[in-house]
Amino acid sequence: MLYYIFRFLEQYDIPGAHLWSYISFRALLTLILSLLISAWFGERFIKYLKRHHINETQRDASIDPFGIEKKGVPSMGGIIIIVSILIPVLLLGRMRNIYLILMIVTTVWLGLLGFADDYIKIFRKKKDGLHGIYKIIAQVGLGLFVGIVLWASPDAKINENISTVRQGQEIVVTHKSQAVKSIKTTIPFVKNHNLDYSKVMSFCGKYKNAAGWILFVIMTILVVTAVSNGANLNDGMDGMCAGNAAIIGVALGILAYVSSHIEYAAYFDIMYIPGSQELVVFLCAFIGAMIGFLWYNAYPAQIFMGDTGSLMVGGIIGVGAVIIHKELLLPILCGIFFVESLSVIIQTQYFKLKKRNGERVRIFRATPIHDTFRKLDSQLDPTSRYVLKSWPHRPFHESKIVVRFWITSIILAAIAIITLKIR
Repeated sequence: MLYYIFRFLEQYDIPGAHLWSYISFRALLTLILSLLISAWFGERFIKYLKRHHINETQRDASIDPFGIEKKGVPSMGGIIIIVSILIPVLLLGRMRNIYLILMIVTTVWLGLLGFADDYIKIFRKKKDGLHGIYKIIAQVGLGLFVGIVLWASPDAKINENISTVRQGQEIVVTHKSQAVKSIKTTIPFVKNHNLDYSKVMSFCGKYKNAAGWILFVIMTILVVTAVSNGANLNDGMDGMCAGNAAIIGVALGILAYVSSHIEYAAYFDIMYIPGSQELVVFLCAFIGAMIGFLWYNAYPAQIFMGDTGSLMVGGIIGVGAVIIHKELLLPILCGIFFVESLSVIIQTQYFKLKKRNGERVRIFRATPIHDTFRKLDSQLDPTSRYVLKSWPHRPFHESKIVVRFWITSIILAAIAIITLKIR
């Protein structure tokens, strides 16, 4: 809204109005505003929840040894994040941008899904919340919607990069002058690192392009569902998911910025995506909201994110990566989320496999994997055998675990960024 007002005032030579045409100015202003909103609104929202006794139920002591300390802490903190993202974006973003619209839809849709889950847990006292099948249907539906919109929208286009060799073996990268619909994506660590989904489906003959788009939509569904659930699993300790998401958001913002700038895109030899600069504005709001939320969510937490926040956080990251054609970077960039999900899958499937033979065997002391590092020996199931019972050698306090996971996320984010040059 403010963007259009000041662009209108610019024609009357109003001092400072021209600043709104700079993406860096709007992005940083969005970050500051979202941080301030989350800090201001967060305090009042926490007081409101406490007055109305909208609190987290006591956690299972067999999972969280510090759970008794967290009894009475308000949940549904994801509402703080949603408000802190949407207000700055609506004020400072270009609302006609298809990518910005997709990010807003993602935020609202998954925020409502998580809210429904938290509502059932808190008000209806059902520990498991919303049935898992409904969550999957909603996530798949969102992925399908995003994929189809990117397929059908005339505004979702890219300018493909072209490498030419001049005398002296100097490689000069330019972009095609005309933006086109494309189902190419980036493969990390590969020299000519654009993968065309239609070539993967070349066995479909003359229908390979249509099949490529179908594969792209399927990939979008998988990415949105996987990252959303991965973030949800990671949200188990004070400040864990919020800190990791903020770090991932910074890296994704950098990738979006270079993809939206034709000169930087040429320098890094990546596809140029016109209009994706508005994604930078959104991601700055996302980063500011996560940092502001950490003010209250860091140990000892004054409020929990709940599924209202964690499902939405993962969805935002997944959709953002798909928009800038960097979805294949997510196993690196979201390595923490990936390992959390993988640990749960390995643990459950191995336990089921062994149970068929009458054995109770588990790989890890607990899953998601962050719970392994705080699990006490006295809390282990005496009827089960643990393959990695001696790892780790001793339990850690959750604040130490969280900071070490943050450090790991920083390393992974740095690796994701330098894949632009390492091929």
